[in-house]
Amino acid sequence: MPIVCAGQLVFPGDVIVGDDDGVCVISRKQADDVLIKANERIANEDSKREKLAAGELGIDLYNMRPALAAAGFTYVDTLDDLGEFNGIDCRNRG
Repeated sequence: MPIVCAGQLVFPGDVIVGDDDGVCVISRKQADDVLIKANERIANEDSKREKLAAGELGIDLYNMRPALAAAGFTYVDTLDDLGEFNGIDCRNRG
């Protein structure tokens, strides 16, 4: 017999998964597929963490430069590259 917990219908055999972000209910029918996708996501996140730890910038990892450029933003690597901004000399500050 199913139950309702926190507004969520839970059937016998459903998989309950929880972490620091919350809890979710996965139907038994979808559990295998969800496990595969969860493991793929974990591998992807681990790969990104390794790239970030090695010094790759999030702006490059997530291919954000084209969208930022299209929105009129310019990325600079250092304050010296920025030069003067809003009347403030940013050189020799980093």
